[in-house]
Amino acid sequence: MKITHRLSEFHPHSDFLRGRVVLVTGSGQGLGRAIALAAAAHGATVILHGRNIAKLEKTYDSIVDLGGPTPALAPLDFSAATDQDFANLAQMIEKEFRRCDAIIHCAASLKQLQPLSNDNLENWLTLLRVNLAAPYALTRACLPLLKQSANSSVVFVSESHGLHPAAYWGGFAVSKFGLQALLQIWCDELASSMSPRMNIVVPGPIQSPQRGLTHPAENKATLRRAEDVAPAFLYLLAEESKSINAQVIELNA
Repeated sequence: MKITHRLSEFHPHSDFLRGRVVLVTGSGQGLGRAIALAAAAHGATVILHGRNIAKLEKTYDSIVDLGGPTPALAPLDFSAATDQDFANLAQMIEKEFRRCDAIIHCAASLKQLQPLSNDNLENWLTLLRVNLAAPYALTRACLPLLKQSANSSVVFVSESHGLHPAAYWGGFAVSKFGLQALLQIWCDELASSMSPRMNIVVPGPIQSPQRGLTHPAENKATLRRAEDVAPAFLYLLAEESKSINAQVIELNA
């Protein structure tokens, strides 16, 4: 089932995430950074994941500057990560925080748009590892921690072409399309406990490094900022959304 969400519908109070531990992947830039900052501004302790430490440190400094809870850094290259790497990350979270209330999977890989006939296996494997296998593996590794939370939430970020594949989107569209199968399987297996609940969000066109890569000539001023869509992701961490599970949510302005 696909539902829509209007960004104007959720107005959280300033500290509604206080005491919550939220892991945001890809938080060094773009949507991941915007969500990490928004979560921290509403009281969450944010675990910042990314492969570029310098970018993560900038997000870290921004959270400290705005007075949010001290975040944690979790650098890891998903394109080369192993089961042990994901287990180590989960162990770090358990050691430092004893729990994980939410994961928002923003990390993504996309180098260029091209026809299938010009693509290659190495690129496809990277796309599948970062965009599909890593969200699975990280969620699996953190599942015991998520189950310790009374209202845990996992959000997978997809893209419009993950719902409606089209020419030239190749392995990226395939990897994002696969998130729907992953969501359905996870939710079926967790149906008895509904913990954690899991959903997919498709933010639509926003100002981001990925959008700049796929639409270089586009007028950025016509697009929503990543900060504008962040409240919808926070909504899926809130008590008000606890009945929303196994949904594909497309964001409307």
